[in-house]
Amino acid sequence: MKSITYFLTLLVFSGQVLHAQQKEPARKKYNVLFIAADDLNNDLGCYGNNFVKSPNIDRLAKRGVLFDKAYTQFPLCSPSRSSLLTGQRPDVTGIYELQTHFRKNLPDIVTLPQLFKNNDYYSARVGKIYHYGVPGQIGTDGLDDPISWDHKVNPKGRDKAEEGNVKNLTPNRPLGSALAYLATEGTDEEQTDGLSANEAIKILEEKKNEPFFLAVGFFRPHSPYVAPKKYFNMYDLDKVPLPKEIANDLDDIPEAALFTKPSHWGLKEAERREAQRAYYATISFMDAQVGKLLDALDRLKLSDNTIIVFWSDHGYNVGQHGQWMKQSLFENSARVPLIISVPGGNKGKVSGRTVELLDIYPTLADLCGLDPKQKLQGKSLMPLLKTPTAKWDKPAYTQVLRGKIMGRSVRTERYRYTEWDEGKAGVELYDHQKDPDEFYNLAKSVAQAKTVNELAMLLKKAFSAQP
Repeated sequence: MKSITYFLTLLVFSGQVLHAQQKEPARKKYNVLFIAADDLNNDLGCYGNNFVKSPNIDRLAKRGVLFDKAYTQFPLCSPSRSSLLTGQRPDVTGIYELQTHFRKNLPDIVTLPQLFKNNDYYSARVGKIYHYGVPGQIGTDGLDDPISWDHKVNPKGRDKAEEGNVKNLTPNRPLGSALAYLATEGTDEEQTDGLSANEAIKILEEKKNEPFFLAVGFFRPHSPYVAPKKYFNMYDLDKVPLPKEIANDLDDIPEAALFTKPSHWGLKEAERREAQRAYYATISFMDAQVGKLLDALDRLKLSDNTIIVFWSDHGYNVGQHGQWMKQSLFENSARVPLIISVPGGNKGKVSGRTVELLDIYPTLADLCGLDPKQKLQGKSLMPLLKTPTAKWDKPAYTQVLRGKIMGRSVRTERYRYTEWDEGKAGVELYDHQKDPDEFYNLAKSVAQAKTVNELAMLLKKAFSAQP
């Protein structure tokens, strides 16, 4: 009798479990849309710049969490991307320039896209994710990492074909590191980034029913600043807001801190306005391509199950302290846009905590329940995605190589502290609460001696602790 009762109970329980399983099917894996911009600073509407038109990145910010104090680990393309994609700081990857592939130093590292590929995601790349020389290597693999992908696409548009038409305001500099621009004829779809958006949408359409990690790397606003004329027409040249400058600004700045010599490469104000307008035009052009991806996600009903990460490899100076482009440890060069949208998560929120591009790898692994099976040097941003104002004690670290001199910088929510050659070539301290433009170097201020000591210890501890 007991055995019959047990058998009937087991049948009932099994039926309940089966019914529960039928009612609550296992949640599908999150997809990841991983969008990279090249040389993009924080001159965006969602970051408070009301002059630059970036409606699509702004609407993405309304769908997720915007990190207001996010920083690159090295303000140069290959070192930054190698760090982000391996989850290791530049001193571990050993990448400080644009020629060496990270696998020479880390042959067995599992990259972020490789982690997804190894866990049965379809991993695809369109455009620039690992380093490419721009514009020279557009249309090639550049310093790609083939083991990271199931599929790759290297678009090449008319911007590459029409390089001879570009106006170079700094003719002694190569196009990829020049203040050079072209307002083109034709449509978005003829440009490399327009082709990239369309190729990415094809992949979304083909792979919408299986988990994917789709990385889309736009080349703009990297110089030369090339975009269809309509984007240049969005900006009145005479109204371009040049950054604030003060007399004797460079007097308290170490020589090693300066990348652009002489200031503005000797350009007059009118030429600087041309360059800045062109940079903003290419931001708006790139932003339009981001919009196409967001529209495709919505049309294909993928938005409810796709994590979106939007990032830039580093910031960009547009004349602050007479400096242009990257390769400096000033705020405009070190700070980056970072937006993360998680289905069902916070929308339209801002986190003011200091975070790093290095944190993206552990965050995506955490969100998707994947085990990297290796030590990552970043920290998952999950607590801040859940509560953007959550307690957080992690500073952000950025470094750059100036000839043979290494500069290292730590950013807390209030201060930036920088040492050149461990202080032997100069020290900088800026109080962002009182001096957001970093005009006043307080490193020698007696009143700030305690702060200098505390931040110097943070810097020493962070970089001496690395493997």
